[in-house]
Amino acid sequence: MTKTTAGTDWGKADFEAIYNCPDPRRYFSTLQPLEYQIPHHGQAVFRALAENLRRCRGDRPPLSVVDLCCSYGVNAALLNYRLSLTDLYGRYAGYRPDGPTTGQLIDEDRTFFATRRRAEAVRVTGIDAADRAVGYAREVGLLDHGFAENLELDEPSPELRAVLAGTDLITVTGGVGYISARTFGRLFDCVSRPPWVAAFVLRTVSYRPVSALLARAGLVTEQLTTRTFRQRRFADGDERRAAFEALARRGLSIAGKESDGFYHADLYLSRPAAEVAALPLSELLPD
Repeated sequence: MTKTTAGTDWGKADFEAIYNCPDPRRYFSTLQPLEYQIPHHGQAVFRALAENLRRCRGDRPPLSVVDLCCSYGVNAALLNYRLSLTDLYGRYAGYRPDGPTTGQLIDEDRTFFATRRRAEAVRVTGIDAADRAVGYAREVGLLDHGFAENLELDEPSPELRAVLAGTDLITVTGGVGYISARTFGRLFDCVSRPPWVAAFVLRTVSYRPVSALLARAGLVTEQLTTRTFRQRRFADGDERRAAFEALARRGLSIAGKESDGFYHADLYLSRPAAEVAALPLSELLPD
């Protein structure tokens, strides 16, 4: 996830330097001590949504998923391959100067991922302003299409517009706040029909502007109310205090949530009204 211009004044520590490296080793090495885990939660949710979409869509070509703020293709790796987030930490964290070069790692990773691809794999298009991160994910085969574009600032390229037309599902784990309703609006200008949107959103950030835009596009947004999801530990006391202040401004209690020292995210799922009525989120994701 790379920072853009949308709402970056909410007190998070600055990890900008790790989001656009030639390969993901620094990213994982930096985030592992903070127990960064939201992609792990996304893996179970996105796989369940993909399976339900297959049943809803019937006999059609592979599902088309767009992952926003895709960085190095982490969500794509966990969605389409027989891997866990722990496996990715084991592969990339603990960078050593005598380790493989980026070129060597890319060559190794092509084989590493190709031998672990799931039969149920979907087509994944990744979008992120970080060109080197997107390039890595595309080079090793995690992304079917990868676009280093900042939709907060610019309209989608003609090439991206063409790929977006048949989107079935849009995913994002933690990018809302860095991206706003402006990005979603530009995506929805390109689709042939409204896709589902699954977003993990930090509780320090309001999702209302995005859900309001999705409502105008004909989608009903549900929030999973039975639980929240840990994102990562607070980097320091300043970040913790800023998060607590943001939550207080939103009228949210930290008890049993951020009081444990972690950012917590809510899960939102937006779908056409008929599909929500047929299978509410609480039944779609009962656990």
